Amino acid sequence: MRTLPQSTTYLTILLLAAFSFTVSAGEKFKVCADPLNPPYSTKSKDGFENKIAELFAKELGQTIEYTWLPQRLGFIRNTLNAPLKDTDVESNEYKCDVIMGVPAGYELTLTTLPYYNSTYVLLIAKGRGWDDITDAAQLADLPLQRQGALKIAMFDRGPGTTWMQKNGLLDLGIPYQSMSGDADNNVAMQIEKDLKAKKIDMVILWGPMAGYVVGQSQKNSYSMIPMKSTPDMKFDFAMAMGVRNGDKVRKEALNKLIAAKADEIRSIMAGYHIPLLPMPKQATHEDND
Repeated sequence: MRTLPQSTTYLTILLLAAFSFTVSAGEKFKVCADPLNPPYSTKSKDGFENKIAELFAKELGQTIEYTWLPQRLGFIRNTLNAPLKDTDVESNEYKCDVIMGVPAGYELTLTTLPYYNSTYVLLIAKGRGWDDITDAAQLADLPLQRQGALKIAMFDRGPGTTWMQKNGLLDLGIPYQSMSGDADNNVAMQIEKDLKAKKIDMVILWGPMAGYVVGQSQKNSYSMIPMKSTPDMKFDFAMAMGVRNGDKVRKEALNKLIAAKADEIRSIMAGYHIPLLPMPKQATHEDND
């Protein structure tokens, strides 16, 4: 895999970014992002990852430049690891340098320290006969006749589906794809529309996406019940930023910003109704050098 060029000028710029958060004029904060992926990123730049990228670029004295691509198979290969080309001559730069959200320790990138920790939740539309549910475990104990009335979304992968299988609810799920290829809706957008249309009444959904659904409601229309991790089933995950493997100087620059701007990051995310958990101790150190 290619690494960034190690010219003296380039190293000087990155070292300045790493240790003083300042760079020379004209440097860019180059972000790889999905143009239609609320609440994370959108081409309108109103996702929380967009806002955090703006915060970091401002601190570094840089301007943001996006490489937009739907975040599906091949995303990293065609963005973070894709070199720019000048006619037939290969450039010394890449299309983008930072992915704003990847799981901590993600194997396809070098990851920063995590900057938030969230969990899957059971999201239930209120006023549809399920307001007595305060814990996901209650669904498994419902009388069979009442279970038969469940309209719960089920994805083709993920811990929610595993949980449903273990609790004998798999046959009751309404199937959804984790990557649909829909050009007009991402998963969170589709779930929000289907909940509103009463095609489904509930879903086990990753915290930021559940926060998006809640944020689209003018009223307090949903109950958000955190799923409980167990030794054999994990629902909470720490999220970091990803850079190219070997790009340790940029990683250190981002680590310093994550630590210095923790309060601002949390404030940004609070506006997106995302359920945030304390950062796990094991995720506060670097683990994929």
